Amino acid sequence: MTLIQVYGIPTCGTCKKALQWLDTQEISYKFINTKEQPPDREQITHWVEKLGHQPMRNTSGQSYRALDESKDTWKDAEWVAAFSDDVMLLKRPIFVKNGIAIAVGFRNVAEIQELLG
Repeated sequence: MTLIQVYGIPTCGTCKKALQWLDTQEISYKFINTKEQPPDREQITHWVEKLGHQPMRNTSGQSYRALDESKDTWKDAEWVAAFSDDVMLLKRPIFVKNGIAIAVGFRNVAEIQELLG
């Protein structure tokens, strides 16, 4: 059985919805609290390579709003560094299957279900 890893924080409403949905679907997963166990730069690099930096940005968070306007011109390397320095910049949840990031966020449930299937 494939184990899904879900990266996020337990107080995040979107993460709570995603975990509840996974439970309802009886999909096995391991939740990783990114505040307690932040992903390392290598993991984040792989996630950005797979999903791109744009969908991974938590644009509604205080950390993102605190960045200066140069962020608009950042490439993947700058975003990887920023995500590594402050995990609150990462959109949540991040779904990882077989060590590969497959989705970020929890808007398109049908797509996530297909990717997890």
